[in-house]
Amino acid sequence: MVCKLICGVNMSNIKLLDCTLRDGGYINDWNFGFHTIKSIIRKLVDSQTDYVEIGFLRNCEYDRNRSLFNNCGEMLPILPEKRGNTMFTAMALHNKYDVHKLEPYDGKTIDAVRVTFHDYDIDEGLAFVRSVKAKGYKVFCNPINIMGYSDTEILELLKKVNEIQPYAFSVVDTFGSMMREDLQRIYSLIEHNLDPAIIIGLHLHENLALSYSLAQDFISIKASGRGSVIDGSMLGMGRVPGNLCLELIMDYMNRAQGTVYDVNPVLDGIDDHIAQLKQIEPWGYSTAYALSAKFNLHRNYAEFLLNKGRLRAKQINQILASIEDHKKTAYDEEYVEELYQKFQNHEVDDGQLLADLRQEVSGQHILILAPGYSLIEKQAEINAFIKQQDPIIFSVNFVPEQYRVDYIFCSNATRYEALEGKKGDRGILVTSNLMDVCDEKMFLSYSDLCFDEKGKCDNSAIMLLKLLLKLEVREVYVAGFDGYRTEGVNYIASYMINQHTKGQEVNRRNKRYVADIRKQMKIVFLTDSVYEEKT
Repeated sequence: MVCKLICGVNMSNIKLLDCTLRDGGYINDWNFGFHTIKSIIRKLVDSQTDYVEIGFLRNCEYDRNRSLFNNCGEMLPILPEKRGNTMFTAMALHNKYDVHKLEPYDGKTIDAVRVTFHDYDIDEGLAFVRSVKAKGYKVFCNPINIMGYSDTEILELLKKVNEIQPYAFSVVDTFGSMMREDLQRIYSLIEHNLDPAIIIGLHLHENLALSYSLAQDFISIKASGRGSVIDGSMLGMGRVPGNLCLELIMDYMNRAQGTVYDVNPVLDGIDDHIAQLKQIEPWGYSTAYALSAKFNLHRNYAEFLLNKGRLRAKQINQILASIEDHKKTAYDEEYVEELYQKFQNHEVDDGQLLADLRQEVSGQHILILAPGYSLIEKQAEINAFIKQQDPIIFSVNFVPEQYRVDYIFCSNATRYEALEGKKGDRGILVTSNLMDVCDEKMFLSYSDLCFDEKGKCDNSAIMLLKLLLKLEVREVYVAGFDGYRTEGVNYIASYMINQHTKGQEVNRRNKRYVADIRKQMKIVFLTDSVYEEKT
């Protein structure tokens, strides 16, 4: 298809929409800053982006530094006087925004509202679409997770949408699970059953690293007479794993469709504002989110398991594979926690092992070496203590090169795999959640050490302290149990760094558990720790 150019204006019926300020806001809690928001919008207008989504319409406390708005009046300060040919939009989740707050369209702020809803609240979502349209706005109808609909359900939805006549209907690949054949099937259904006057939109995610390829496929199969809108964001910024890169699809459109997008302002915006935000939470392809897409699951399931920080990708795959069909679309944290604990816990009879260990540690000094960097910083002091007291030494999930160790306690699959070739003749105490990934003989009940009347805590050092309580130990020396630092080095070895650790949140939780254990056991810290009670 050859596009006509009139005065440098894109005349293609394929348009591009930028959603950086809306979808990208999941990374920084929409706190871009007032001047950054204005700068991003200005650069997108200068690039001739067809639609710019400036944020969410939400029931919220307005903050001019965030791209969240209660009404259109709050948007006026960030919108440029000269808009060129750019139209502005905002998104609203029908159950998170009171549509009565939305002023009638007056042409001064946004031109369109994009409305989202789930497959279980279609009628409520479409009623919201009607209300927005009645106020004079162009309305995009964006059903969440089109991949979760059967062909029959898509046809039923299209019939209802045709009755309302919104401005656009979007193919939203919420869980990033779409393949080329899925796009072809779904597009064909929509093209042949959606009113010709309604634009077809496309919103892709990067779970399978296919968004750029699928966007090109969409352009190649799109009917010539149908208007369409493809979503993207600067550098693909969006809730991990991110979106289609706006700069890439702009360049492709220029080369393949003869459009005249100016990519340079977008590249400047990336350098000035977006690249640095990747430090908060780096978006982009990751195996866990690819696995969630494989099963067409709500992305929060993969996120939940990733944040455990102790599962290998193949174990995440096994847990995700067990999620039942009726649980896939709406995230259920209690449900996935139950699956996780079922996966982690293998019942074992560890009575004889506990009795043997109890006898061995009776009357002995006990030293725990956790993998904090203070083991390096305080090496001389720790070695002096070992020489003087000759303790039985337990290490937590690792073998230190600097110290002798009698027992290695391990409850983490990733850490266990790193022990390969380092165990020597040391005793290996392994919790039962690792029975499927190791060939050790001394298994301890995972559930007994992870759970108590307060709930669960699967921090390995705390689980070892609980084990020592079961062995009737009443005094323990601890080194390297530093807590998570926001600056500096956390671990004795770089391979132990866990990017999913939620630092201060974990510190607070662990500190409460340590305080409870200290009611039953004297804990003497040989190195500085955030868990030590200062007197």
